[in-house]
Amino acid sequence: MVNLKEFWSSNTLMGVALGQFLSLLITSTGFSSSELAKKGINAPTSQSFLNYVLLAVVYGSILIYRRKPLKAKWYYYILLGIIDVEANFLVVKSYQYTSLTSVMLLDCWSVPTVMLLTWIFLKTKYRFKKITGVVVCVAGLVLVVFSDVHAGDRSGGSNPRKGDLIVIAGSTLYAISNVSEEFLVKNADRVELMAMLGIFGGIMSAIQISILENNELESIKWTAGAGLPFFGFAVAMFLFYSLVPVLLKTNGATMLNLSLLTSDMWSVLIRIFSYHEKVDWMYFLAFGAVVAGLLIYSGDDKDENEQPPNIGQENPDGRKQDEEANSGNDSKFVHLLQD
Repeated sequence: MVNLKEFWSSNTLMGVALGQFLSLLITSTGFSSSELAKKGINAPTSQSFLNYVLLAVVYGSILIYRRKPLKAKWYYYILLGIIDVEANFLVVKSYQYTSLTSVMLLDCWSVPTVMLLTWIFLKTKYRFKKITGVVVCVAGLVLVVFSDVHAGDRSGGSNPRKGDLIVIAGSTLYAISNVSEEFLVKNADRVELMAMLGIFGGIMSAIQISILENNELESIKWTAGAGLPFFGFAVAMFLFYSLVPVLLKTNGATMLNLSLLTSDMWSVLIRIFSYHEKVDWMYFLAFGAVVAGLLIYSGDDKDENEQPPNIGQENPDGRKQDEEANSGNDSKFVHLLQD
């Protein structure tokens, strides 16, 4: 029998609610980018740069006030900053070559990639119930793709193969970034992570802007219509980056990536109520499937996170040896960060 209390625990509800708020923030950044594109502004790295500046100023000030040494080496944050900036750049860039439907489908690549990376490096164990939740979520997103095809809303793009490869590369970098952030927020410090990501992400973005987007920025006519979406994008991304470590610490990187799958469906709802557009009925079925998958996935947290009553005692299953092995692996990673 399925214990419904597992699905309605405070941790589950908070994880789902926070995940959907983050998904709404991502949706709002998409609409901000859409408004900028309508005005002929195509500067994705510049948009992200303002977010990194806000992170560096806000969390960097807190870090300076604390006057404590870094818990992780600074060069790990340089690598994280490069990966994060390029992940954002590649996924936005892919829209120039392939269809929206392909991006939505291939972006799911981040989910199994995150699961593989957390299983290898963080020793996260995924039981059947969690795997079932992931399958239900991905099935929901596939329904969205079929809905687009059914509605005749698919366009091929100028170079679909190139675009698809760019999406996969960007999704892989997102997965690496999310897993790295999960490990750092659990073993280092959230404020330190945000401050250093803001500093090095900002530096990397500035270098990339000077190379790729300098002419684009010079051609922009800065009016209120252009400035508000630009600033709105930065604020939404700042809130997103600030809250992501909270979800990573409580529910993990896989839960984060599953939650973000609903961003496309939130955009559909906004199109319905704000722009009075008609959408295919399969969108609503897909939305329900993804939410159900999230509840199934997060509802098993108690079984995996809580220690058994006889922890520390020998038993025929060798549970003590497994726990000691996992603890040893975690301590090796922490030692690596600090050395």
